[in-house]
Amino acid sequence: MRVLVKLGGSVRAGLGGEVMRVFAGLLAAMLGNSPAVAQTILPDGVQTAEAKMGTQAGLEAWVEAFRTRALEAGIPAASFDAAMRGVEFNPKVVERDRSQNEFTKTVWDYLDTAVSEDRVALGIKALQKHQALLERIEAEYGVEKEIVAAVWGLESAYGTYRGDLPVLGSLATLAYDGRRGAFFEAELIAALRIVDGGHVENFTGSWAGASGHTQFMPSSWEKLAVDFDGDGKRNLWGDDPSDALASTANYLRHWGWKTGMPWGLEVRLPEGFDYVQTTERVVKPVADWVALGVRPATGGELPDHGPGSILLPGGARGAAFLIFPNFQVIEKYNTADAYIIGIGHLADRIKGGPPIAGTWPRELRALTLEERRELQALLAIAGFDPGGVDGRMGPKTIAAVKAFQKARGIIPDGYPSLEILMLLR
Repeated sequence: MRVLVKLGGSVRAGLGGEVMRVFAGLLAAMLGNSPAVAQTILPDGVQTAEAKMGTQAGLEAWVEAFRTRALEAGIPAASFDAAMRGVEFNPKVVERDRSQNEFTKTVWDYLDTAVSEDRVALGIKALQKHQALLERIEAEYGVEKEIVAAVWGLESAYGTYRGDLPVLGSLATLAYDGRRGAFFEAELIAALRIVDGGHVENFTGSWAGASGHTQFMPSSWEKLAVDFDGDGKRNLWGDDPSDALASTANYLRHWGWKTGMPWGLEVRLPEGFDYVQTTERVVKPVADWVALGVRPATGGELPDHGPGSILLPGGARGAAFLIFPNFQVIEKYNTADAYIIGIGHLADRIKGGPPIAGTWPRELRALTLEERRELQALLAIAGFDPGGVDGRMGPKTIAAVKAFQKARGIIPDGYPSLEILMLLR
């Protein structure tokens, strides 16, 4: 594992677990904690993100050991042996797991693709073609047809590309890799139940094991997939998208979707706005945001959909959004802010809404995974707890960036830019 450590004003690279232990000790000394406490800042799990790549022989040994656990979970031996025979290790799956687009691209680069004019146009056509079906689903589950269509559009380009990787192979590879081993092993067992039950013949999907028109994970299929067309099957994989689209609506309803509430809307912030408040952790009634000068980007008055938060996915120089609880519901599908905004904005565009009005700081680039980890480590050294060194820019890391910016007299928008990393160095 490559670890960056700031020593004597320069950044030096080290290799291996020994450096991790040394770095943990360094943090302990700087933060006045024991090595054990420092290790919570630099967890052992970090090393798996750049761990030595596995092998086919290693996977086969893992499958042999996993067989006992799968049988204990109720998978018949004959079904297991038939399904897992010939499963291959796929290094590209591991690489994708460590560099997901939603987390490694800037939000504007991601949205350029996710809400392209072509995807919007195809979404309008898909909505027209399946209008009766989507209206029935909306009436049954209370989830707007445009949102369901947007998930369909972003997950499989409206069913035209549902993934071509063997689901069992992808899940076995990721379970064996170990970064999220327990999670993917549980998904693999759920996938084996799908196969054992004869629910799918050509079980292919994405690199992460999601499959079907709206890319359900196997455990989500078990819990929330529905038989909307009444043929006795919960078929998310065939050419008819009925069950998949209804299952998506059922999924969102399960997690608390509120009918008639937007995911969010683009807003303008006034001069002198307190950017410390731009976080999901600060929730205010719309009237309070209005009193602070927040207005819709398109003009007029803010609609009152209950308490919401201000989000700046591109920092103070990018577009601003007032988000509502349905934002967190979409987050159950994918935790990346870029993905959630992509779904919400695509739905708005399919419905006839305008493009995002605000500009983006396109001169900035996204930090690499190594740089994001270094940012978190240096924030911790500087006394701003990022909540761990995992490369994910979650709420704790954003809060730490805000605190550092405020201490330096910089607009505290929480955006983890290269500029902030350079200042920390």
